[in-house]
This record gives sequence, structure tokens and C-alpha cells, in this order.
Amino acid sequence: MTSDLADEVRSVLEARFDAREKAITESRRVIRAAANGIRALHRSEWDSADALIAESGERLATIRQALAAHPELIGHAVAVDATKEYAEARITQAVFTGEEVPSFADLDLDPIPYLHGLGEAVGEMRRRMLDMLRAERLDEAEKLLDHMDEIVDQLAQVDYPDGMTNGLRRTTDVARSLVERSRSDLTATVVQERLRHDLRG
Repeated sequence: MTSDLADEVRSVLEARFDAREKAITESRRVIRAAANGIRALHRSEWDSADALIAESGERLATIRQALAAHPELIGHAVAVDATKEYAEARITQAVFTGEEVPSFADLDLDPIPYLHGLGEAVGEMRRRMLDMLRAERLDEAEKLLDHMDEIVDQLAQVDYPDGMTNGLRRTTDVARSLVERSRSDLTATVVQERLRHDLRG
């Protein structure tokens, strides 16, 4: 009886372990492809970015397939982190290319890692906004700030305990601080441009 039980448990745990290991391996690839895709977006290498982000999504699908028979692993940190990174890449891509930002339903993702990806995309928008300021493309910088503002407003409306949202409040607070710093940077640049214009006049 004891031997049979041990064998049965071992069989279940071996299958679970194999699924977990596959998810961990693929998660690293999801995150790497998403990060490289975002870097390509910052360089305006649109085709390369699209291919990398698509690869990230395909690898995420592989994780979900591996965990389909093991629902107890769906909320594992590696799956959540991979989902968050993919969401961040897709959201950043949409903003940078002037497309509508996809929802978690559009991407077929769980809303919690999606929301964290949404919050972290604010950092990518700030980075691009600073590039726009250096290039004196103030209208584009202002549009990015508007996107960032809207994201923080949306995140602030998700008022649930951190245990349910995996600490979304902290992600929201970080995004809010980035928006305020970006607003200050934009304001300072606009004031400098006006002074420069007045001096020329």
C-alpha cells in the first residue's frame, strides 16, 4: 500500500516537475524576446520589434500549453513574470506605433500580470519621451505624457487588496512618480523653448 502510494505520488510530481521546468526555460525566452523587442522599438526598428514580440507571444503560448494539465502551476511566478513582460511589450509597441492599446482580453491574458505590464510600460514611455524632448519634438512628448497619465488613472481605479493583485499598488505608485517626473521634465523644456524663442524675437 505504501509503495503503491509513493509510486502514484511520484508519477504525479514528476509530470508536474517536467511542466514546471519547461515553463521556467520558456519563461526566460519569453522575457528575453520581449525585452529585445522593446529595445528594437526604442530604435524604431519596427519590423524587428514586431518579430521579437511575436516570438515572445508564441513562447508564452508554449508555457500555457505546458501548464494546461497542471492548473496548480498556472499562478507560478515564472508564468506570471513571462505574461507581464509580454504584456508590457505589446502595450509599448501599440503606444509607440500609434495603435490602440490592447486590453488583457484582446491579448488573452490574465488581468493581473497584464496590469503590472501596463504599469511598467510607463517606464518605457518615459524613456521615449525624454528622447523626444532631446529631439525637440514636444508635441510627441506631450502625447506620450497623456498616455502615461491615462494609464496611471486606470491603474488607480483597480482598488483591491495586494494579495489579490500581486502588489499592484506599488506598481501604480512607481508609475505615478514617473509621470510626475516626466511632467516636470516636459514643463521645464517647454519653458526653456519659450525663453529661447523670446530671446530670438
